[in-house]
Amino acid sequence: MWVASSTASVLRPTTVALGKFDGVHLGHQRVIQPILQPAPNKAGEMEKWGDEANSPQKSVTPQAQELTYSTVVTFRPHPQEFFTGTPRTWLTPLDEKVQQLRSLGVEQLVLLPFDKELSALSPEDFVDKILVQQLQCQRISVGQDFCFGKQRQGTAKDLQLLAANYNIPVTIVPLQTHTDNLSDSGFVSLPPISTSLIRQCLESGDIKSANLCLGRPYTLFGIVIQGQQLGRTIGFPTANLQIPSDKFLPRQGVYAVTVSILSDIPDATTPQLILGVMNIGNRPTVNGTNSSVEVHLFDWSGDLYGQQLAVQIIEFLRPEQKFASLEALKNQIQQDSTIARKILSGEC
Repeated sequence: MWVASSTASVLRPTTVALGKFDGVHLGHQRVIQPILQPAPNKAGEMEKWGDEANSPQKSVTPQAQELTYSTVVTFRPHPQEFFTGTPRTWLTPLDEKVQQLRSLGVEQLVLLPFDKELSALSPEDFVDKILVQQLQCQRISVGQDFCFGKQRQGTAKDLQLLAANYNIPVTIVPLQTHTDNLSDSGFVSLPPISTSLIRQCLESGDIKSANLCLGRPYTLFGIVIQGQQLGRTIGFPTANLQIPSDKFLPRQGVYAVTVSILSDIPDATTPQLILGVMNIGNRPTVNGTNSSVEVHLFDWSGDLYGQQLAVQIIEFLRPEQKFASLEALKNQIQQDSTIARKILSGEC
């Protein structure tokens, strides 16, 4: 998939899905669907970033009957980060976003530099200068709640009207809720799926709802680094993960997880899932002061240092707590492991 950090290197013409797309959740996927096209024969294509010699070959969109690139257009930095000056953590940092979009069949990701100049564009100028002139857009898809232009003055309906002046069709996708894909599942209906809702669910430990919104388990990717090795002394060795600083972490506590060792997996091989438990927190029982992410793998042994793990979070077990002794901590981890095994094997 081609990733362009400015409009100067964009592959044109385009069919565009517009938005922030943090999480690439089910609602985002519905917005992206109208711009996707049947996958052409791309034998021998090399997927590289910023290497135009190996850019994807054009393909035909049935909607426009023209050669176009299916393109997700988003903003970097996040508009909220630009206006507040506060660094933002992401459900899907850039590497993860690229991975998710590629799996959907998107051919190109454009990261519009969100700066003073872009934020000052009127809705009319955004359509004319960005979508028409710079992206050569042939079709657009946005969510029902999409806003754009200076002070978010433009709505999805405004975009539809403005784009019509250039004969560009705009699909406005209704907001998706849990109940769109669920019938008699017993889940309580929640507000429309959004990045904010998923972050709230993760902050409260409601992993099931977060995963429902995402359409997949929320996953942490990290490199195994040297820890204090205290887990080994109580019979529960853990892998300490270095998580990207811009990755959003869920509530502190203990989780049932499944783990893949990505460093050992060839590209064409499905990774083996290893069951385990994960702790996110400061380890108060051993007077820890810094937040850490530690994973204990069930029925597994070996050297993991330097390897990349993908940790899929399945269920929140309990908040982090301080125990009176290491023995008490050991007993609790044993209980956590027993519960996690039952959950992960479908017995609960």
